[in-house]
Amino acid sequence: MNADLWQKILPILENRLEQGLFTLWIKPLDAKVEDNVMHLSAPNEFVAAWVRDRLLETIRDAAMELTGRRVEFVVTVGKRSVLQSPAQPKPRQVAESLALPLGHAPRTESLSRWRFRFDDFVVGPCNELACAAAKGICNNSLNTDHLFLSAGPGLGKTHLLHAIGRHLAERSNRSRVSIACLSAEEFTTRLVLAIKAKEAARFKSEFRESVDVLLLEDIHFFQGKGKLQEELLLTLKALQQRGCKVVLTSSFLPRELSDVDPQLVSCFASGFMAMMQTPDYATREEIVRRKAKSLQVQVPDNVTGLLAERLTTDIRQLESCLNNLVLKARLLGQQITEELAWQVLENYAVQTPMPGVDRIVDFVCKTYGIDERELKSKSRSQQTVLARNTAFYLCRRHTDLSLAAIGDRLGRKHSTVLKGIIHVEREIAHQTPLGRQLGNTVDRLLV
Repeated sequence: MNADLWQKILPILENRLEQGLFTLWIKPLDAKVEDNVMHLSAPNEFVAAWVRDRLLETIRDAAMELTGRRVEFVVTVGKRSVLQSPAQPKPRQVAESLALPLGHAPRTESLSRWRFRFDDFVVGPCNELACAAAKGICNNSLNTDHLFLSAGPGLGKTHLLHAIGRHLAERSNRSRVSIACLSAEEFTTRLVLAIKAKEAARFKSEFRESVDVLLLEDIHFFQGKGKLQEELLLTLKALQQRGCKVVLTSSFLPRELSDVDPQLVSCFASGFMAMMQTPDYATREEIVRRKAKSLQVQVPDNVTGLLAERLTTDIRQLESCLNNLVLKARLLGQQITEELAWQVLENYAVQTPMPGVDRIVDFVCKTYGIDERELKSKSRSQQTVLARNTAFYLCRRHTDLSLAAIGDRLGRKHSTVLKGIIHVEREIAHQTPLGRQLGNTVDRLLV
C-alpha cells in the first residue's frame, strides 16, 4: 500500500458524497502511509473528529472497493492523532480549533471541481422543461434570476446544478463571477462554525454581498429550523436585491414543506419552478448508451434494453449497474453479455410492475413484524416509527400519491409524512448503519 491509494480514493468519494461534504471535509485532508496504515491529516481538531465520526466508514468502503481488502485508517491533526488512549488528555479546545477547515468565503471553484456538464445530461420528456430552465438561467433567457428544481433522489437535480455552475464558471474566467455551490446542510454547518469562531458577521457579509450565484441543494433540510430560516431568508432577499442568480433544489415542492416560514416558502416559489419525473424507457436507454460511451466500451443493444427495462426509478442506480457490469467484464476478461448483465442485476432492485399502497403496507408489516393496525396506531416505539417512515418513503417513491394522500392512508398528517421521508432519505444518503439497513430493506420491495 502506498500514498497513491488516497489519490485513487478521492474520485470515488467525490462521486459518492455531496459536493459540499467532499469540499468541506475531505478536500482538506493530507495522506501518508506508515506501517501499512493510511494516516489522514486534518487541519484542526474539529475537522478530524467530524471525519472520524461521520465519514471514516465511507472512506473505508471506498478503499475496500479499490483494494479488495480492509484498509486501516487513522485520522490525525498535524502530528497528533485524535485516536488517543484514555490515559492521554484531550487537546485543549481553543477558538482556532473551531475555525472552518477551508477559507469559507464563497468563490468560483475551478472547472475541474464541477462534476457534470449540460452536454452529459440526457434530455427526455421527464426533464426537458427543467433542463431548458437551467440553460435559460445561464443565458438570461428565463426572464427570472430564481430557479427551483424539484425531483426525487437520483433523477438529475445535482447534475443540472453542477452544469449551471460549470457553465457560469467558464464565463467567470473573464468576468470573475463568485459562485457558491453547497447543500443546505453544509450552509448550516458553515454558519454554526462561523458563529463558534465569532465570525458570523463575516459569514453573512460574504454570502449576502460577495456571492453572485448561489446554488443550494436540498432546501427541505431547513424545515423546523427557525433561526436558520431567518438567516436564509435575509440572504436570499439580499441576493435578490443585487440581481444575483439563485438556484434551489429539493425533493419537494415549496407548498409541500412544513414548519417553514411563509415568507421563505413564498421566496422559494417566487421564481420559475420545474419538476423532474422518472425517465421513460427511451430516455433510460439513451442514458445507458451515453454512459457506455463515456466508459469507452461497447454494450450490446439487448443488454442496454435489459438495464433500461429493469432499473426504472433511479438514474444513479442505472449508471452504477452499468459501471459494475463493465468492471466485472474487464476483471474476468469477458465480453459484456446478457447473461453477465443478469448476474450484476442480482445486486440491484430490478423493477416489476410498480407496487400500490396495499402492497407497500403489506411488505412493511411483514418486514418489521407488525400488523397494519399497529402501523397506523399512535405508537412511538422505535420499531413502529421506523416501519411507518419506511412506508412513507416507499409510497412517495413508488406511487403518485401526494403527501396528504399518503398521510390519509396511514393515519398521519402530511407534515409527519414529510419528516419521515426526509429522515429515511438522509440516513440512506449518508450511508449510516441504519441507512444501509434501510437501503437493503426498501430494495427488497421490488425483488
